[in-house]
Amino acid sequence: MGFGQGLSGLRAASQNLDVIGNNIANSGTVGFKSGSVSFADVYASSRVGLGVKVAGINQRFTVGTVTTTGGEYDIAIDGAKGFFRLADTSGNIVYSRNGEFGIDKDFFITNALGYRLTGYPAGGVGTDPVALSVPQGNIAPQVSSTASTQTNLNANAEVVPAAPAFDPTNSATYTDSVPTTIYDSLGNAHQLVQYFVKRAASPTGESQYDVYYTVDGKAMTVDGGQDHTTLTFNSAGVLTGASPDRTIDIPNPGGTTSPADNMTILMSYQNVTQFGSDFSPKVTANGYASGEFSGISIAKDGTIVAQYTNGESQSVGTIALANFNNVGGLKPVGDNAWAETSESGQATLGQPGSNGLATLVGQALEASNVDMSQELVNMIVAQRTYQANAQTIKTQDEVLQVLMNMR
Repeated sequence: MGFGQGLSGLRAASQNLDVIGNNIANSGTVGFKSGSVSFADVYASSRVGLGVKVAGINQRFTVGTVTTTGGEYDIAIDGAKGFFRLADTSGNIVYSRNGEFGIDKDFFITNALGYRLTGYPAGGVGTDPVALSVPQGNIAPQVSSTASTQTNLNANAEVVPAAPAFDPTNSATYTDSVPTTIYDSLGNAHQLVQYFVKRAASPTGESQYDVYYTVDGKAMTVDGGQDHTTLTFNSAGVLTGASPDRTIDIPNPGGTTSPADNMTILMSYQNVTQFGSDFSPKVTANGYASGEFSGISIAKDGTIVAQYTNGESQSVGTIALANFNNVGGLKPVGDNAWAETSESGQATLGQPGSNGLATLVGQALEASNVDMSQELVNMIVAQRTYQANAQTIKTQDEVLQVLMNMR
């Protein structure tokens, strides 16, 4: 037994305590990955060992607990495979599991150090990654062009006589009606109303409903100039005819105060029936008004969805995740980030949830994977190891004292 072995043990135990202390200190650090020390013995040509050395410090890339935060730009990686790919303004790339993001003055999604989150532009998954940003301002309006009516027209309704003529202000001249909101090219809302009028059966015995249209109270033409269209049903209550679609022309919908483009609405009646049950209308039309940006949401597949005050949403990009053949070969660069090395291999990028990559959780963060109970036990063991090595040095010193005192 010599001083050298004891000193090597003190150095190794001290370094082990440093690593354990670092783990404990970062137990509250988002996305932190704990480390552990690997030891190796030291041998010379003789059979007596020369002590111990630290062979390496390993990182444990186990998954931390995912905790909901409510932060709009907080993102957690839910799974073992995947790192956020971050780039600074000079193009330097690092990788991290810390999903605490916000937006900078240019509306890029960034971490606290200004590194920008990268991914794919909208509709461009698999292309070269770019810095992701969120839109600002209004979403442009979309003019309505289609409307689909899904309803049952009651076969048992009374026939409305031909006279007096249809009048939207006289409920005795129609059977049922249903309003629908549509939008012009400027995003102004208008009310389209369909009026259904039960008519006497055709000469061939088929049931008939006439349909009239108004927009903002004004009568509209259909199918190229007609004041109404006719829906014909067979004895099974199924719509007959060459096509279930009708076309409404809406000239100058905004009038002189808001001169929007002329509109044409394609009305679909494919899902209209005539059975012996109540009128049950459901009309869906496309188009929407302008809306202001109100925030984002993150889908599990990494899609960033911008949301607007008009209820619409749009995909503005997709977050890319990076994976490595050997994550243990990544180089820690501080600030809870790693850099690619020859030991880790080149990063492989992909969409979350594909090719074994983890999925994402919005408004959540991945906690540190430090197990405090285990680290406290490890600290006690490391302390005992340090004390034991100190004792070997003390014992060696006592042996030397005995030798020096021999006469």
